[in-house]
Amino acid sequence: MSHASTAPAAAGHRNETVIVFALSLAAMVVSMMQTLPVPILGLIRNDRLGTSTANVSWVTTATLLSAAVFTPLLGRFGDQHGKKPTLVAVLGIMVAGSVIAALASSLPLLIVGRVLQGAATAIFPLALSVLREEVRPQKLPGAMALVSGTLAFGSGLALVATGLLTSGPDADYRNAFWMATGFAVLALLAVVFLVPATRHKTGGRTDFLGALTLGIALLLLLLPISQGHEWGWASGRTLGSFAGAVVMGAVWVLTELKVREPLVDMRMFVHRPVLMANLAGILVGFGMFANFLGVSYLVQMPKAVTGYGFDASILRASVEFLLPGAIVSLLASPIGGRLVRHRGPRVVLGLAAVLGAAGFAWLGLDHGHTASVIGAGLIVGAAVSFGYAAMPAVIMASVPHHQSGIANGINSISRSTGSAIGSAVVTTILASKTIEHLPAGAPALPAESGFTLTFGIAAISFALVGLVSWLGLRTHQGHRTVEVTASAADSTPSPLKVVAQPDAADKAGVV
Repeated sequence: MSHASTAPAAAGHRNETVIVFALSLAAMVVSMMQTLPVPILGLIRNDRLGTSTANVSWVTTATLLSAAVFTPLLGRFGDQHGKKPTLVAVLGIMVAGSVIAALASSLPLLIVGRVLQGAATAIFPLALSVLREEVRPQKLPGAMALVSGTLAFGSGLALVATGLLTSGPDADYRNAFWMATGFAVLALLAVVFLVPATRHKTGGRTDFLGALTLGIALLLLLLPISQGHEWGWASGRTLGSFAGAVVMGAVWVLTELKVREPLVDMRMFVHRPVLMANLAGILVGFGMFANFLGVSYLVQMPKAVTGYGFDASILRASVEFLLPGAIVSLLASPIGGRLVRHRGPRVVLGLAAVLGAAGFAWLGLDHGHTASVIGAGLIVGAAVSFGYAAMPAVIMASVPHHQSGIANGINSISRSTGSAIGSAVVTTILASKTIEHLPAGAPALPAESGFTLTFGIAAISFALVGLVSWLGLRTHQGHRTVEVTASAADSTPSPLKVVAQPDAADKAGVV
């Protein structure tokens, strides 16, 4: 009798484990696509593609813009028509994009491949929605934290793997895209065979008008952020794009308020915990990229010329200085999940803020010793992981089932936006603060003060995460916690019921 009763439970636990593994792999692969080309932009520029530094930057920009357009649309589509079919389709698109990028003989074709890879960013919010349906409530925070932790790990892993594949004298950047193809195929097979078909489908019409207006607004916002350094921050194109983003943002809001089945329910969008989680996403994404780019550039500086740096190659910069932090981010993710479960996302987000601010402060004060740069990177890696563990928990506790995909999609965009801002800020600061007295004919090199300023701004960004967690996610009215009671079959937004639970205020952290 006892054996019969425990066997189904054990089987369920095993199913949960393989589902989390498959979705973690998929999330890791999609995060790899974002940073994959960063170390090889020079190789791409020098290859027979024959293009300028400004043009080759579109290899990274195209993925960012594609993610901004497709993530909310595909997240909502998965909520309406089934998450597994959408996941499989998106992974198929990523495989196709990776193959096109590997075979590309011209820059426009390579950019097409990167656009298709960027569309796969929708995998992350879809994966979290699947977890919400398939994992037991008591295990859900840990599962979400593990999947979220693979984002930072995948980003760091891509830098290391690309460095390894392109470290030889006859390096071919296409090897990195063939590696991406292999990982994408592996993730596709894992989802097809290990992830069950989800039960919750809302049906209904897809709000293409809302998707179009949101996509245009995001394009107009992210384009000048990513290209402002090339265009000039005070140029007509940059300022005009920002102004257009404001106008289209207003058009999008008006559209969503009038459509019967909107892409984004405005009540959900402005719900305080969701709004604060998205703000935290921007700040944490900024910090993560400030760490990747700032440390990567710092350690490659020729010390004999600049007076600082470690003369590191791309390979050494990736393996010795960036990989340890990426590994810590993966190891810290289950710890973050346990903390979310027992202490609540508010506490974990606050801990991320403290660690991140401390790590970047350490980098700013002492970036002249190998141990300091690596040690600070370990702390920042843990901070990013804890931040990524807390944000999905806030989202899931604040929206009903039928809005899980779109809510996490918007949060994913907030992190991508933060990463784009981080990249732009680091690039601009290092380009504006250069060493004045260099040998004749030597290329411009950033002054050490540029790195100090970069790490200082990143420390402030994490300190603001603490402010968000303290003020934006504060509890009130005694011991209460959020319970999502929306029916999956109901396509209309359902209010979130707040149910009294003793001693739950600290654990909820989101009301």
